[in-house]
Amino acid sequence: MIRVLLADDQPLVRAGLRTILDEEPDIEVCGEAADGLLAVAAVERDAPDVVLMDVRMPNLNGLEATRRIKAGAHPPRIVILTTFDLDEYVYEALRAGACGFLLKDAPADELVRAVRVAVAGDALLAPSVTRRLIARFSGRDKVAIPTGFGELTDREREVLHLVARGLSNTEIATRLFLAETTVKTHIAHLLDKLGLRDRVQAVVLAYESGLVEPRVG
Repeated sequence: MIRVLLADDQPLVRAGLRTILDEEPDIEVCGEAADGLLAVAAVERDAPDVVLMDVRMPNLNGLEATRRIKAGAHPPRIVILTTFDLDEYVYEALRAGACGFLLKDAPADELVRAVRVAVAGDALLAPSVTRRLIARFSGRDKVAIPTGFGELTDREREVLHLVARGLSNTEIATRLFLAETTVKTHIAHLLDKLGLRDRVQAVVLAYESGLVEPRVG
């Protein structure tokens, strides 16, 4: 059973999310939180697998709540809920450790898929929206490329590039004529060499360091 925590300051939004998720036999809403502070406490109390986290909440916003939760020993996967697909907080939340984002007006089946993708350890990153986010908010000075980048094999660099473009493991496997398990192994190795937590951090790093250039649209 996938345990989900709903963190949103609007009761109607939480009610709508619960109604959708309660229809799924493998998903259980284990708790709700009306602000970021309550979300942090609820994670410690209820041990959810996935948190659906609103961005703009009183007392503590979703960004800071994400940082605090991800600093824990066994943090859940966090999917950011946002009204706008170009919300700067979403980009910062990805840097803080969220595994992806979902627009609040997404259809019910996409919400359910987001929960399952998150708990499976994959990233929920729509390529077009991700590129627009990166293009808008990473136009600052380039960050330094990690020293571990020099340790990457040519194949691992190729996989990193495709991950940054938003391709799934299955799509990368098809593109490179590899088994999906091989792709997962390459990703695990490159994350380890670069000192990154997950593929979302790999995407952010690839754009911020200039390894991949955003293509808007």
